[in-house]
Amino acid sequence: MKKSAIRFAALAVGALAVAGPAAADLPPLEMKERYKVGFPQMESNNPWRIAETKSFEDTAEGCGWDLVTTDAAGSAAKQVADVDSMIAQGIDVLFLPPREEKPLIPAVMRARAAGIPTFLVDRSVDPNVARAGEHYVAFLGSDFVDQGRRVAEWTLANFEGEEGIIIELEGTTGSSPANDRRKGFDDVMAMHDNMTIVASQTGDFSRDLGRQVMETLLQAHPDVNIVYAHNDEMAIGAIQALELAGRKPGEDVLVVSIDGTRDALQAIIDGKMGVTVESSPFFGPLACETMKRYANGEEIEPWVKVEDRIFTIENAADHIDEAY
Repeated sequence: MKKSAIRFAALAVGALAVAGPAAADLPPLEMKERYKVGFPQMESNNPWRIAETKSFEDTAEGCGWDLVTTDAAGSAAKQVADVDSMIAQGIDVLFLPPREEKPLIPAVMRARAAGIPTFLVDRSVDPNVARAGEHYVAFLGSDFVDQGRRVAEWTLANFEGEEGIIIELEGTTGSSPANDRRKGFDDVMAMHDNMTIVASQTGDFSRDLGRQVMETLLQAHPDVNIVYAHNDEMAIGAIQALELAGRKPGEDVLVVSIDGTRDALQAIIDGKMGVTVESSPFFGPLACETMKRYANGEEIEPWVKVEDRIFTIENAADHIDEAY
């Protein structure tokens, strides 16, 4: 197992305790040597998703999984259909990274009705409709609001200009990381009169779309001096757009982001990006550990929270070899 994956599992900590009555309504999971495990990936068009899927594949044999994986190619409807297919195949456990908060709720409910314990991975669903400890076992992932907040606080501490003119590149519309990373960042910036978000538009967590959106927004806001991207892929796309427009990322435009990819750490080392807050994709070991705890009869905290590091010029070179 890779040292980065081992580190990720070790960093997982529980946040809250499951209420007894709600947990009693969840499907049980018997202890056995092998499990048929479903992992319906939402897409495979970026390094983060590819690394997450590989983490599950690398974990499978050691955890006793017969892993069933699919690729929804960025379609929430396809991902719902993939879950339905896995239910029909008789999976024992479902690890679901929901593309969007609302459309995947029916799939979660059908898995529960079929007696399949479900764990949401890296993204959640609308908590007003589906709840951990009642409709699914737990959410495994980061605090996206805190990620956005930490980026904003670092930006405030390191921005050298007087007036911040900010373009925000949002993630997939309706997804929990996009909603929460926007809230964490925007709430902090709203408290500072010298910081103005002049444009905020989705780039769908995609490098190419992030570049295209940045090119368009640059025409309307040529005086931008801060770019906040909800993930590193869009940040790299924004850097490409800035350079094509004759701007100098890292000099006259501060680029800040979230994920901690190899390309982002290299951009920090090259002086083109200021910061990226980690959002690790290595969920396989944590999923294995949490599933075994559940099969053993342990109460699982509704949010199995992952603690994220922050990468800047001070430490990017120290961690680039373990990045994906």
